[in-house]
Formats: sequence, C-alpha cells, structure tokens
Amino acid sequence: MELTYGRYLKVEELLQLQQPLSEGPEHDEMLFIIIHQVYELWFKQILHELEKLKSSFQEGERGKALHTLKRIRSILKVLVSQVDVLETMTPLEFLSFRERLQSASGFQSCQFRELEFTLGLKNPKHLEHYPQGSEERNRLEKKMEEPSLWEVFLQFLSSLGHDSPKLKEGGRSIEPPDSSEDIQDLLEKIYRNHPDSALVCEMLTDLDEGLQEWRYRHVQMVRRTIGTKSGTGGSSGVDYLKGTLMKPLFPDLWAIRNRF
Repeated sequence: MELTYGRYLKVEELLQLQQPLSEGPEHDEMLFIIIHQVYELWFKQILHELEKLKSSFQEGERGKALHTLKRIRSILKVLVSQVDVLETMTPLEFLSFRERLQSASGFQSCQFRELEFTLGLKNPKHLEHYPQGSEERNRLEKKMEEPSLWEVFLQFLSSLGHDSPKLKEGGRSIEPPDSSEDIQDLLEKIYRNHPDSALVCEMLTDLDEGLQEWRYRHVQMVRRTIGTKSGTGGSSGVDYLKGTLMKPLFPDLWAIRNRF
C-alpha cells in the first residue's frame, strides 16, 4: 500500500480522538479537547528535546545544546500563544460542559510532571496521584531517579574546566535546586570571562523564563474562566496555580543578576 500523507501521520486515527461528552455536544467542548490534546503533543516533543539536550551536554556538544534550547524556547512560545485561543471561550461557555469533566484535571497530566521532574522540580508528593505499578507512576519514578537537566548542565560546565567545590560534591538530588554561593561565584566568572559558556547560561534562562511565562498565562486564563472557584478534580484552582509562579527552575542563574 502506497504511503500517503494521511497514513504517515495517522490523520484518520487522530481525528477520532476528539470525543465530547456533553449533550449536543456543546460547541466549545471541541475547542477545549483539541487545545489540551495539542498541549500533550507539545509536552511530548519538549520531553523528546530535553533528552537530546541532556545528551548534548553529556557529550560536550555546545552548539547542539544551543540549537535544542532555541527549539524548546520556541515551543514554549507556542504554548503561550495557545492560551489566546482558549481565552476566546467565555466562563458561561466553559460552564456548559464543565460538569462532564468530573474528576479530570490538568493537574493529572503525567507528561507535564515528567517535564517538571526532568527540569529539576522533583516533588515526590506528585507520585501519589498515580497508582503504584501504573505506567504513569513508573515513568515518573524513572524521571525522579535520573539526573535533572541542571545537574547534567553543571557536569557539562565541569567538563569544560569550569569547576567549584560544589560541582565536586557529586550526588543526585530529588528536590528542586537551592541557591548556591559556590555555583553563583562560578557562573559570575563564566559570564565575565567565557562568553561561549555564558551564552548557554542565557539560553537556559530563556527556557526558565519561557516556562514561567506559560505558567502565568495559564493562571490568568483559569482566573478569567472560573474566577476563584475550585478547579476540576477538586484542586484549589487559581490558588494552587499561583503557588507555582515565580519559582525559577535555575535559581542561581537569576541570583547572579545582582552582581553585574
């Protein structure tokens, strides 16, 4: 059978995956489903790119790492732009099918938790939302045990001859990275004396800022749609999402801004 565009991309199968639950169905439920399915596809691609990025750091490939960081940042911009589309749905339009979501919530997105874990935001409590032995739980436990992007990046700096006592400690953390004066001293030297490595630092800062930008737009979209009511699935809605703001992935890259 000849390979066609539709067969290669599984278009027919893809277009069968949007199945509204509301009666009618309600017009805007289709938009809601498609937007979130597209988010999951982009999360899959970001995870794919992050593995490539980690490999590039481990292999000392600065150029490839920069290329991948640029791509991830571009994808994050697309995620932000999708919020504009979702915000065309009014609160009443969302309310018309919201009860059909029952306990389903974006809080349950396993891929987004994988993304957070890969970036270093490893909160063991998130494992509790997935049954022991489930595929999702296994994937998250695997990410929990793997070195985070920040840890791999610090190893990359060490391989280039940029070192500090903190880098020599080794070990692997399952908690989000804390600020470190030793690392900040090293980063300051890199910024002042090694522009090629400083460019990688700036691209990592772009990634961090891109995720924070998406979180902010997501919070505002939820606030605009449901106000301060509880989120689907019983989450605290806006209050929970607000708690994720202004928590950088790489705090040392932000802390050194005061030194220049």
